[in-house]
Amino acid sequence: MDVFDDLTPLAANRLRSSIFGVFAQPYRDRLYDMGYARNSIRKYLYGLSHFAYWATQQKFELADLKRSITCFVNQHLQRCRCVDPVQRSRESTQTALGHLVNLLIGSGIRLNTEPSQTDEQLQRFDFHLRQTKGLASSTCSCTVGIVRPLVSMTESGLPTANQLRQFLRQRLSSVSVASAGNTVKAVRNYLRFCAFQGGCVDHLLPIVVSPANWRLAPQPQTLTALEVQRLLDAFPPDLPSRLRCFAIVRCAVDLGLRRSEIIALELDDIDWTAGTVCISKNKSRRIDVLPLPHATGNAIAEYIRLERPRTSSRRIFVRHRTPVDVPVTANVVNQTVLEAYQRAGLPYTRVHILRHTLANRLLNTGGTLKEVADVLRHRELNTSLIYSKVDFTRLSAVAMPWPGRQT
Repeated sequence: MDVFDDLTPLAANRLRSSIFGVFAQPYRDRLYDMGYARNSIRKYLYGLSHFAYWATQQKFELADLKRSITCFVNQHLQRCRCVDPVQRSRESTQTALGHLVNLLIGSGIRLNTEPSQTDEQLQRFDFHLRQTKGLASSTCSCTVGIVRPLVSMTESGLPTANQLRQFLRQRLSSVSVASAGNTVKAVRNYLRFCAFQGGCVDHLLPIVVSPANWRLAPQPQTLTALEVQRLLDAFPPDLPSRLRCFAIVRCAVDLGLRRSEIIALELDDIDWTAGTVCISKNKSRRIDVLPLPHATGNAIAEYIRLERPRTSSRRIFVRHRTPVDVPVTANVVNQTVLEAYQRAGLPYTRVHILRHTLANRLLNTGGTLKEVADVLRHRELNTSLIYSKVDFTRLSAVAMPWPGRQT
């Protein structure tokens, strides 16, 4: 089948007239031979067409493919105004362009592997975050992603005062207060890293002011026991990937696992005889062993026996479509929980609410804040203090009578 038949005339013309036009047919044939569905192939072709259109305008050479992909994904997609049809999903685009890189390398084309000055600086910063500060991989990736536009504005790696103000003005005007706090924290980490390298940042740190955000002011959002049951009942027999979806939700509801911890679970992490689960790839970078509730273990076991495809991956939750050897991403967890909320008729969107709900359930059944901190694997007890607001049993014992209240 002709590759351009899967695209609209505009998208086909963009791809055909680029330097990647000659690789379009081998690209499609490669995906077809790997077992991808036609809809998936079409989605990746639109991602390739979008990139080809942008690369033609930027006049990138084929040898600089890896560097151009980095610029396209990290800079262009965030502010893309290209005329449709284009693929703007970051994840789908990265996957599509990854197949392109593998195709060119397999064809014997040599690509430049030397990173740019910005990439080298960010690689050093990422190493500093992981090894010196001991941050989790997801936190490091998020931090590096935030400061990348700032680093790309500089030549020496250290921004000027005007560049820093410009970056903060643009960034903080387009994000929420909570995200603004993450931005400020990321910028401060980067400036301290520059100081660690010998740069002078004393005149820059006062520019980075934390936005007003009282973290402990709001009450944690939780589900009631009835809402939890409605959520667990929202998995009809005809639901695609039903057993995987149900097992993922049970891990969040019963164990309070984060998204990164759910997708990192491996077959060897579960001791079926002892009834425990080992959480090794977690935010605190410790190895925690938790009791595995029967309902959760039964959901995982049913998924493994009845629905999980044959794969060489040791991860428990894997893709059900080509390539099946690849574990699911955090986006799959997000989508699974969001769609379960919608089927249950619940007005929620966040996965983390289920973690709050577990803490609330522990407190309302007689647990202490220390036990909540242990189950949720918080490094410090202060992190769990916000849950004292939903401990209504103990709060009622210390509440003073309200003047004029009827007894």
